[in-house]
Amino acid sequence: MKLYELAPTPSARRVSIFLAEKGIDIPRVSVDIRGGENLSPEFKAKSLNGRIPLLELDDGSYLCESVAICRYLEEIHPSETSLFGNSPLERARVEMWQRIIELQGLMVGFQAFRNLTGIYKDRENCVEAWGAESRQRVIDFLPTLDQQLAKSSYVASDNFTIADISAYVFISFIKNLDILVDDTLPHIQAWFATVAQRPAIVSLTPKN
Repeated sequence: MKLYELAPTPSARRVSIFLAEKGIDIPRVSVDIRGGENLSPEFKAKSLNGRIPLLELDDGSYLCESVAICRYLEEIHPSETSLFGNSPLERARVEMWQRIIELQGLMVGFQAFRNLTGIYKDRENCVEAWGAESRQRVIDFLPTLDQQLAKSSYVASDNFTIADISAYVFISFIKNLDILVDDTLPHIQAWFATVAQRPAIVSLTPKN
């Protein structure tokens, strides 16, 4: 197998943290998305969505979408505890929070960043007002996450799951929007500090 990625991007980070948590090592290929390498005919012939991360399987087929990649890796590397949940109810709650974090957090944050910075203005129409609205939606979502973490050690249950990986990447990303997780969000603060000390995440943190 081979993983096409750009390591610092949020979607690639989700897969990298998942791999580290599972103790799986896969060869990596860096893709220059700023330069548009992912838009080339060669890359789009491999990736249905023209995005990274992209997993090349041993049979020559491909999987895109970070969570789909993680689900596949979970299935072929089973363990006693699953990052997707260990009971029918826990799996449902993980899926529920995974979707909430994606749709109300990560995706909205990406829209804010792309439209406010114009980072990809060479290939998409950037609307600054939509970026500002998206940034406010991120701010409005944070109390929902904080309230959930007041009830549970981790996002979806008392176990660390892929929902926590997504939430950790989301909270890490919003500093790019000048959004501060301050003392009004104490449960996010405490959870983030705990998750940041997990060996898998420490192993991926650049050393100064």
